[in-house]
Amino acid sequence: MAVLEGPAVRLRPPVAADLEGIFAWYNDPDIVAPFDRFATDTFDDFARSVAEAPGDPVSLAPRYVVETRTDGAVVGVVGHYRPHPVLEFIDVWYILGRPAARGRGYGREAVGLLTDHLFATETVERVGATCDVENVPSYRLLEGLGYRREGTLRAALFHHSAWHDVYVYGLTRAERSSARPRA
Repeated sequence: MAVLEGPAVRLRPPVAADLEGIFAWYNDPDIVAPFDRFATDTFDDFARSVAEAPGDPVSLAPRYVVETRTDGAVVGVVGHYRPHPVLEFIDVWYILGRPAARGRGYGREAVGLLTDHLFATETVERVGATCDVENVPSYRLLEGLGYRREGTLRAALFHHSAWHDVYVYGLTRAERSSARPRA
């Protein structure tokens, strides 16, 4: 897998030394659970899913770690997957696991780099994303990159003992080509 470079962040494939920290984020309800389903796996299952992700188009495992270019600190993870067996698009997802790194543009740059990479290397005409309707930073990130809100999936995600609505976002190749600013 390619290393993707931006002005402030670098996306690189996860290595064994990254996995414990990422696994801890996945199992910290304050990191994952506010806007997504909280479920734990074993570390071995998690490590296996990360190792198998490059060859599995439907894998939800992290495909890249997000590290700052200034000091190499790992601040998050991003991924992509094909959510539908017939429709031809790819969805992206992202987690900034270090709360102190949020609000600094790292997530936006990382998702922008990943989006550009997918359009450059895949034949799809649309890249999408979903987010809980209450996750304001997430949908602002997507909208800032030119993703358009295409609709709402009502009662589509169960977490915190309740069903939550989810926004659906999409960005076409033509829209990304004309969107400014990039990553």
